[in-house]
Amino acid sequence: MAQIAILERKCNGCGVCAQRCPFSAIDMINGRPELNAACKVCGVCIKACEQKAILRLETKVESVDKSQWNGLLVFAEVSGGRLHPVSLELIGKARSLAQGTHHPVKAVVLGETTEGFARELLHYGVDEVFTYEDAALGYFRADAYACCVEDCIRRVRPSVVLVGATALGRSLAPRLATRFHTGLTADCTRLELRENSDLVQIRPAFGGNIMAQIVTPNTRPQFATVRYKVMDAPARSDAPSGVVTPCKLPPSALRSPVRLISSMPVPKGASISDAEVLVVGGRGLQKESDLDMIRQLAQCLGGDWAVSRPLVEKGWADNSRQIGLSGRTVRPKLIITCGVSGAIQFTACMNASEHIVAINTDPEASIFQTAHIGIVGDLYEIVPELIRKLREEARA
Repeated sequence: MAQIAILERKCNGCGVCAQRCPFSAIDMINGRPELNAACKVCGVCIKACEQKAILRLETKVESVDKSQWNGLLVFAEVSGGRLHPVSLELIGKARSLAQGTHHPVKAVVLGETTEGFARELLHYGVDEVFTYEDAALGYFRADAYACCVEDCIRRVRPSVVLVGATALGRSLAPRLATRFHTGLTADCTRLELRENSDLVQIRPAFGGNIMAQIVTPNTRPQFATVRYKVMDAPARSDAPSGVVTPCKLPPSALRSPVRLISSMPVPKGASISDAEVLVVGGRGLQKESDLDMIRQLAQCLGGDWAVSRPLVEKGWADNSRQIGLSGRTVRPKLIITCGVSGAIQFTACMNASEHIVAINTDPEASIFQTAHIGIVGDLYEIVPELIRKLREEARA
């Protein structure tokens, strides 16, 4: 593990390091540079400093005995009285990673009652399901949930822990990773498992300009979160296999200063994540009213409409309509993008769609690398013509 150190006796306060830092991680305070939490230890400041006042310090980290950590553990989230679909997708991915290895696939489920959920998980190829039941687990409290999953991890000692990148998972996973002093990679778009059990966690980084491959070679377990609709869910087997292992923590472990006063369910509404057909408008749209033809085409196809991030930033659409790392992940049977350039943070959240059609005037647009069918042309000519023909067929 490395860190940056600034030698005050050599520093002349020129401020070049702060100017050159690509992450704004150096603040000039009273004429002296000070590092803040944004530092990525990239080393740009070291090369920029003519006074040689900035050093990279390497801290020796003792590697864990990887043979003592085995298998993959999935946190099976219960939401709205049912297993969250992302949990099944994670089980499918865990099974795929474990194929041809000695790694078992296990799951942990929490709640006031869990038997039905645990039995259901056995239909998806889980080798063992650990359950924690208590009235205190009837609703999500990060501290109580973290205690239970921590206990399960210490019992099972899995090499990998997978958590859905839901609101609950995003609260739970960092707490667990901190308790084990290990790494966590959020919003992974791909996962690969090396022979030495290192998990390669792949996700867009640096504003979506690269696909980073992240590994946690020296600590265990390895934590990763994955968003809904990114992985494939396995087929449900009629014959369950595996076992259910009930676990219990003393009431004192589940005590919390957090007390539920009341709760109100979020109103259920249509989500672009559930649409089977999507028409997407991008930066190529010239004005907000042009979204009407995107909506019309979606209506003709019996689908829904969405946008890329630039249109949300312009205030043309709500964030719930956005596809991308800061929006939603989708996996429709058909998606038609209109004027979308195809940045990594967009394509990473829709490239598993069954059929991808892209319309763009730029033949070099990145979206064509993802599309199954590419149409180089003006969306203002192509989309109205599609709408006209679809309406004609509907009347025929």
